[in-house]
Amino acid sequence: MKRRPRLYFSFRSPYSWLTVHRLRAAVPDAFDSLDWFPYWDPDKRTEDALAERQAEFHYVQMSRAKHLYLLMDTKRLAQRLGLAMAWPVDVDPWWELPHLAFLAARRQGLAAPFYDAVIRARWQRGENICTPEVVAAAAANAGLDPLLATGAPQDPDIRAEAVECLVTAYEDDVFGIPYLKWGRHRFWGYDRLDDFLDAWRPPAAEGAPYDTDTAGGCG
Repeated sequence: MKRRPRLYFSFRSPYSWLTVHRLRAAVPDAFDSLDWFPYWDPDKRTEDALAERQAEFHYVQMSRAKHLYLLMDTKRLAQRLGLAMAWPVDVDPWWELPHLAFLAARRQGLAAPFYDAVIRARWQRGENICTPEVVAAAAANAGLDPLLATGAPQDPDIRAEAVECLVTAYEDDVFGIPYLKWGRHRFWGYDRLDDFLDAWRPPAAEGAPYDTDTAGGCG
């Protein structure tokens, strides 16, 4: 069986947004040629399920100083890529909602349009994507039943799939986002995308130029 690269992404991380933007510019069929794993801060229910699997959440919350740096750095990178940006304010976010809604969208063959709708809401309009209203609107824009999206955290099958995503992340030693894995090779952060592309060289992208901007970090 042919190996496939894994992409760990998060709607929370601006570096995930920017890395995926560059990745899709280089590999237009990225949604088909990579395995996408959402990664988020789990709620108590998911934490308990991870504990039952003897898995942990490696990510460590950032300091205020790092957060302020990330804000400035992200704005620089977005401007360099020609992307408009509105910095969102997260107040008591429930990250299960948008990430499990993504899993629901993927089951309906709508992963890409739902992903794009959530990204526009969060990073272009600065909306709170952890509210049912915003997720429902993103689902409608993607052609997904809004009730399927907003009800995803209550669906036991999707909850189980979500736990599997984070267990796989634990087993792959994911500690930050974005994170790309190709065989034994691992690439963390915005500035490692080109290294990943050099190692993987997907057939559709062979010989095609891609952005080699490597400034930045991860979040």
